[in-house]
Amino acid sequence: MKKVRFTESQIVKILKDFESGIDANSLCREHGISKATFYNWRKKYSGMESSDLKRLKDLEEENRKLKQMFADISLDNVMLKDLLGKKF
Repeated sequence: MKKVRFTESQIVKILKDFESGIDANSLCREHGISKATFYNWRKKYSGMESSDLKRLKDLEEENRKLKQMFADISLDNVMLKDLLGKKF
């Protein structure tokens, strides 16, 4: 079976359809997704707009970059401490 990737805006549209009164079973059948996938999306994206999703993605990317910077600096710090701790 072919795996389909939905964009966040498509997911938000599907959830908006659910909030407008369309049954979850019919939405899952129409879009070819499982109920578990639908409810996971609902838990993660409920109440969000497309602009909120863009902001969320930007913040996640910034967080990833900051974590990488922190890891690099921590490694440099450990190396410097190790170097300064050695007796010559």
